[in-house]
Amino acid sequence: MPCVRQMAGHVLKEVAADIPGSDPVPGLLNRPAAAKACLVLAHGAGAGMRHPFLQTVANGLQARDVAMLRYDFPYMAKGARRPDPPKVAAACVRAAVAAAAGLAPSLPLFAGGKSFGGRMTSTAQAEAALPYVRGLVFLGFPLHAAKTPSIARVAHLAAVAVPMLFLQGSRDALAEPALIEAEVAKLGARATLVMTEDADHSFHVPKRSGRTDAEVMESLLDTIAAWIDAVLLHG
Repeated sequence: MPCVRQMAGHVLKEVAADIPGSDPVPGLLNRPAAAKACLVLAHGAGAGMRHPFLQTVANGLQARDVAMLRYDFPYMAKGARRPDPPKVAAACVRAAVAAAAGLAPSLPLFAGGKSFGGRMTSTAQAEAALPYVRGLVFLGFPLHAAKTPSIARVAHLAAVAVPMLFLQGSRDALAEPALIEAEVAKLGARATLVMTEDADHSFHVPKRSGRTDAEVMESLLDTIAAWIDAVLLHG
């Protein structure tokens, strides 16, 4: 069972998700009073759950009545730089989803992550469906390594049966636009791709784009909330 400590404002909770054969990993749950769903979101390879990007996503979704549980993978919790092997990372995803189900049993669950965290979430889902998860959200799916276009990392997505939302930037060095568009198209109606023009892998946009990073983030958050509404309505 997850260990929970109530934080100030009755909005944020600290969580410890239990992973079989490993130490518990920390998590943070943002839950608005009128939450309609809960998104379990994993961090990218180089930054943990307290990174400003995930903090902004959590606060923004909370304002849109979506709860969010973010958590650290074991390597991040230990202060290591090398990401966990897929088997360990997938077990962590599964533990975090179980923790969310225990903390918010009345809320429909969604899961996903930023970059590496999204790929590990889809890996876990492809291996065995994550209990109660209605769909997956990817913030910058890492299709390939920088400057080495490839589709090797997406083969497992064919085994994912739930709806998927891909949020990508047109300047993402880890997902060449033409490749990600083609691969998402292969997944059929269960996959939705939303491309942010001029955004890079971190969804940063240059001044020449005429938009600010904050405006891009607001658009991403609106898209996530609207997509969750659509899945709940039609699912």
